[in-house]
Amino acid sequence: MERINFYSVKQVKEKSGLYHLNSKKVSSPEDANQIIQTVLDLNNEAVEKFGILTLDSRNVVAGIHVLAIGTLNAVLIHPREVFKAAILNNAAGIVLFHNHPSGDPTPSEEDIEITQRIVEAGHLMMIEVLDHIITGDGKYCSMAEQGLLNRGQSEPEK
Repeated sequence: MERINFYSVKQVKEKSGLYHLNSKKVSSPEDANQIIQTVLDLNNEAVEKFGILTLDSRNVVAGIHVLAIGTLNAVLIHPREVFKAAILNNAAGIVLFHNHPSGDPTPSEEDIEITQRIVEAGHLMMIEVLDHIITGDGKYCSMAEQGLLNRGQSEPEK
């Protein structure tokens, strides 16, 4: 008789805190940025940090995950890490975020490229990527507001 290994996955909450937010609901990029800054204070980080807000079906924050810590001007991230955290939180949607220690929140070509890959993966997994917020020097850029999110929809046929 052969032995079969049985595995289970459990999520452990690392810490919790009281944050004085008007709401934990994300209704706009400004709401997402306020939550990110209140909880993580990314504008004062010396290195890039990439993470996600996981949202339930009503866009209420279920969790905040810092997924990667990089260098002064780069951070490596893979869709696998993004969706592992989203699935563990039973997320209906996510907001990506990272900081630019240079202070300029303008998305780089690499930012746009990885965001598109994550959006495509989310489309397949039916977890919507609502936005990618880039912060820097007290400002932020919403890639959704800039029209830089292609939510997995194909171009109409001509």
